[in-house]
Amino acid sequence: MLAVRKVRRKLRMGTICSPSPSGTKTLEVCNADWMASLPPLLHNVPLSNLAIPGSHDSFSYWVDEKSPVGPDQTPAIKRLARISLVKKLMKKWSVTQNLTFREQLDAGIRYFDLRVSSKPGDADQEIYFIHGLFGIRVWDGLMEIDSFLTQHPQEIVFLDFNHFYAMDEAHHKRLILRIQEAFGNKLCSACSVESMTLQTLWEKKCQVLIFYHCPFYKQYPFLWPGKKIPAPWANTTSVRKLILFLETTLSERSPHGSFHVSQAILTPRVKTIARGLVGGLKNTLVHSKDWNGLRPPLLNQEGS
Repeated sequence: MLAVRKVRRKLRMGTICSPSPSGTKTLEVCNADWMASLPPLLHNVPLSNLAIPGSHDSFSYWVDEKSPVGPDQTPAIKRLARISLVKKLMKKWSVTQNLTFREQLDAGIRYFDLRVSSKPGDADQEIYFIHGLFGIRVWDGLMEIDSFLTQHPQEIVFLDFNHFYAMDEAHHKRLILRIQEAFGNKLCSACSVESMTLQTLWEKKCQVLIFYHCPFYKQYPFLWPGKKIPAPWANTTSVRKLILFLETTLSERSPHGSFHVSQAILTPRVKTIARGLVGGLKNTLVHSKDWNGLRPPLLNQEGS
């Protein structure tokens, strides 16, 4: 969900007291309540027409290099990962965020891209976030998000569970139970996308929309089908191709019946990783000259 200039101009940001790198307390702009701070004219606009900031592989601010390689990896990678150095290198390409869930929420992120898996040999059927290597327990992440929402009752989040690995029916039932336990009455039942506005959600005291890309969504009213939030993927390392793809898919999005995710991300290929093996994802793609040179025009796109 891409930031849009005309929405950003209307935000009224408050301030909070937070520690600076030197350890002293300073006042700085806070995005933790940006939805609550939107002007009244936007309160009854469908959420699908608002630009909502999101993050990719939102949970991957920490992955455990001591854990087994995830089931999302190929057999060849799993064999190579028996060498300890390989896992250290994998970590450099698996971590796509440097902020925790809470820090992302405080910064204004409201859409979270989530991939989950069971862990080999885990007898209690716990579910973990995953991106090459295993991350934190899903339960811990959900509780962190719920804590923020309790403190900020007018903020709404989108949790997009779009990849599941090594999960049978029992695992899904456990995960869905965890979601229920974490958010309770904050969960928003699936309904018409056009009826979803800030005002309607505030009146119902609902704060969480769960998108579940698996047929199990049919059994639970608070799970939205994955087709309600398509996220077309450019799958390119070219910034120019990415921007063209985003402009095209945004213009072609369905005007009714669903949300839409603009994935403004570059995807490394095998040769990309081979060239920047030691540098990792951050140094190879995120800090690339082409990407940094073209980000401002991308973020200044007008649209809905």
